Amino acid sequence: MTEPETDQPSPRWKRIVFKPSGEALAGPSGTGLDGETLEKTAREIIDLRQGLGVDVCVVVGGGNFWRGRTGSLSGMDPTQSDHIGMLGTVMNALALQDALERCGQDTRVQSAIEMPRIAEPYIRRRAVRHLEKGRVVIFAAGTGNPYFTTDTAAALRAAEIEAEAVVKGTHSGVDGVYSTDPRKDSSAVRYDEIGYLEVMTKNLKVMDATAIAFCRDNDIPIVVFDMSIPGSLRSILLGGRVGTIVHDV
Repeated sequence: MTEPETDQPSPRWKRIVFKPSGEALAGPSGTGLDGETLEKTAREIIDLRQGLGVDVCVVVGGGNFWRGRTGSLSGMDPTQSDHIGMLGTVMNALALQDALERCGQDTRVQSAIEMPRIAEPYIRRRAVRHLEKGRVVIFAAGTGNPYFTTDTAAALRAAEIEAEAVVKGTHSGVDGVYSTDPRKDSSAVRYDEIGYLEVMTKNLKVMDATAIAFCRDNDIPIVVFDMSIPGSLRSILLGGRVGTIVHDV
């Protein structure tokens, strides 16, 4: 018996971890939060969840609120600084949750640092159950440990929930992975695809080395793209040549 035809397009991955930087949620200023950017991001996530039937988890950064390892606070105790940064990711998670729910999408925030009055604790099986019920799950507070970036948290959560890809949105107008920084070198070459090992050996700054190695070991592709281009998330899921894919080549 043949399956009935459907008009809904078929995405290349059915479950992803979306990793926007904190600055990407701040709009043009790069600091704090921007309501218009939050709503735009929320609607693109909802398009994946409700329009394409993709399970979406989000791991948010916190750089729009805290960069304590650099600048005037560079002398701060690293563990203390990282804990403050984790709280910045919680603020971003709650703001994105609000934007999603105002647009009609059920959402849960799970925090690696327990704060039961505002977020669920991270429990893998509960997160998977939320996805099965059609909810978006936002993972906050990184891994809950200092010295590990939110990139590493995204790779870790992707493996735990059996996501098929990590999709990393940039905020700087750079639309993928380049041989050098295209903002400083006009001869920089953009890669359509590249291997994990080449990214690490050339130090291409896609994600931190721990996250890249973790994705390689668990065969999780990474897509790096420019979040400012409307419709990019949908295009990536439908197989469009958007950004750069990092995988085994």
